[in-house]
Amino acid sequence: MNETANEQTLRQSSRPRRVFVLGATGTIGRATVPALLQRGHDVVCFVRPRSGAGGAMVQDANRRLLDGADVRLGDPADPTSLCRDGFRGERFDALVSCLASRTGAPKDAWAIDYRAHVQALTAAKEAGVSQMVLLSAICVQKPLLAFQHAKLAFEKTLIESGLTYSIVRPTAFFKSLSGQVDRLKKGRPFLVFGDGTLTSCKPISDDDLGRYLAECLDDESRFNRVLAIGGPGAAITPRQQGEHLFHLLGREPKFRHLPVGLLDGIVGLLAALGRVVPSIADKAELARIARYYATESMLVLNAETGRYDAAATPSTGSETLFDFYQRLVTGEASVDRADHAVLRTESQQQAW
Repeated sequence: MNETANEQTLRQSSRPRRVFVLGATGTIGRATVPALLQRGHDVVCFVRPRSGAGGAMVQDANRRLLDGADVRLGDPADPTSLCRDGFRGERFDALVSCLASRTGAPKDAWAIDYRAHVQALTAAKEAGVSQMVLLSAICVQKPLLAFQHAKLAFEKTLIESGLTYSIVRPTAFFKSLSGQVDRLKKGRPFLVFGDGTLTSCKPISDDDLGRYLAECLDDESRFNRVLAIGGPGAAITPRQQGEHLFHLLGREPKFRHLPVGLLDGIVGLLAALGRVVPSIADKAELARIARYYATESMLVLNAETGRYDAAATPSTGSETLFDFYQRLVTGEASVDRADHAVLRTESQQQAW
């Protein structure tokens, strides 16, 4: 993909540094590490021995995936392992984190989105790190869920840490909006809540977001800022997503409209059962997450009006969701959905 003039300038002006990366085997981490390497940085990735989708990736796969980086194995959520196996008493310049909880359930969210990051921040400062780039989520603008509160708690900790920081809040990801392609190929309808126009987003590609995160190390205009970012083009509703997929498949659009009240009923039932059976409580939270993404747009929220504003949502990159759909339908691209269940944090929007 061709670089813009600004991207080329940033790459040429990049000062090589030692960068410690968390979440390198996740969807966005896999795009961020090559972007960092391209800019000449010395990259160390700290990953679990079994990581990636469903923990399916083992040591050799991790190293192949992150070719060019120093891959170190351990537990990012364990402060002892983080220091002993990760930082190893060495000096680093920057910390980049694409790490996020897999489910968004309260226990997982506070363990990963907050505590693991606090521990990493502490260890990073001891290693001489003076700058951090954090992948967060645009949905924390309107925090109603446990993982959103956990992310905001760490954002606050980072802002108050004294480090130079860039907190990046992307809109929806292509992966999160591609879950219905197979069902459409089988002749099934595209599922939407309400009339399919309740929400909209400006989705961003993995590579475009990975480059944006890497550029934050050098672009002073992004220092000490919370940065909402979307992909190129206009905001897209779920109905528009479905219509475009049907067009690419050469089929007449066929939609199934689900009432939001259906989710309300599921949330209420699971919440009631969770009070009796604690293991069901997490399922209630996952249902709340699904409802959130069915009713809230992934755009900048105007604090004064309480409305989402597509025009105020910045854009970056060159690949659109519809470009990706074209490659997906023709088989030029694929989506690994092994660890991408319906009920997940930033990747849930319209996965049904």
